[in-house]
Amino acid sequence: MQTTLSLISSGRRKLLLAAALGLACVGAAQAQAYPTKPVRILVGFSAGGGVDTMARLLATHLSSALGQQVVVENRAGASGLIAGDAVAKAAPDGYTLLIGESGLLIAQHLQTNMSFDPIKGLAPVAGLFFSPLMIVANNDVPVKNPKELLALLKASPGKYSYATSGVGTVHHLGFEMLKGQSGSFVVHVPYRGAAQIVPDVIGGQIPFGVVSATAGIAQSKAGKLRAVAMMSPVSLPGAENVAPLSDALPGFSVAPRIMLLAPAGTPAAVLERLSEAVRTTLANPEVVQTANRQGAVVAYFGSAALAAELVKESAMWAKIIKDQKITAE
Repeated sequence: MQTTLSLISSGRRKLLLAAALGLACVGAAQAQAYPTKPVRILVGFSAGGGVDTMARLLATHLSSALGQQVVVENRAGASGLIAGDAVAKAAPDGYTLLIGESGLLIAQHLQTNMSFDPIKGLAPVAGLFFSPLMIVANNDVPVKNPKELLALLKASPGKYSYATSGVGTVHHLGFEMLKGQSGSFVVHVPYRGAAQIVPDVIGGQIPFGVVSATAGIAQSKAGKLRAVAMMSPVSLPGAENVAPLSDALPGFSVAPRIMLLAPAGTPAAVLERLSEAVRTTLANPEVVQTANRQGAVVAYFGSAALAAELVKESAMWAKIIKDQKITAE
C-alpha cells in the first residue's frame, strides 16, 4: 500500500513539475514573440502637456527597442482617471499601456467613486521619470534657503500663503507634508497652474508658490523671483545651486513620479520584456538630455522595484491626507 501511494505521489510530483515547466516555456515563448503588433500607450492628459511630452519621448525610442510601433493616445479628463480606467479594463496582453503619474495614487485616497484601484488594477511595468518641484518666493520675502524658509514660517503662523496647481496635487500635498513635519501653518491657495502662479509670485500677490523646477529656475536666474528650495534631492541640470528641503527636514523628498503601467494580469514575461526595453531606452543619452530640458530626470525602476515603491508612496499620501485633513474640492 505504501509503495502504491509513493508511486502515486511520485507521479503527481512529476506531473506538477511538468506543468510548471510547461508554463515557464509558455511564458518564455510569450516574451520572445511579444510584441507582434503596435503597442498603444494611453495618456490621461492633453497633447502638449508635461506628461504627454514625456510619453512621446518614451514612445519614439521604445519603438526601436521593441521592434514595433508604439503609439501615444490621449484620453484626457478627470486628472488622468479616464485613461487609467480604460487601461485597467483593457485586455492584459501588453498591447494597451498607461503613462501614469503620482496623481493616480493620491486620487484613490481622495475620490470616493474611483472605478479602479491603481495598486490592484494596474501592473507596474517600469519607473520612468521624476519631475522635480521647486518652492519659489517673491523677492521681498526674506528667505533664501530651506532653513530660512522654515524659520520664517514657524515664526509667523498664518501670516503667509502658498500657491499650487490645485487641491490634491503632488505640489499641494508636498507643501502640506512640509507643514506637518515643521509644525508650521501656511494658507493654501489653489491656482490652475504655473502660468498663473509665477506672475503672481513675481508681482507679490502671493508670497510663495510650488512649481516645476523648469518653471521657476528661468525666472530665478533672471532675478524676478527667488528659488528657495527643491522639494526633493533629485539633481536637475540648471538647478544644482538650489538646496533641497532635506537640508532642513532630513529625509524629506517629494516629486511627481511618471511611470509605465499595464492592466493587472499581464503575463510576467511580457512585463519583463517591456521593462527591459524601457531600461534600454532610458539609458540613451539623447533621452536623458531631452528629459532634462523638459524638467524631468530619468528614474528607472524595474517592475518589482516599482511595485514596492508604489505601495510605499500610496501610504505616504494617505498619511498626509489624513494628518492634514485634506478633502477633495
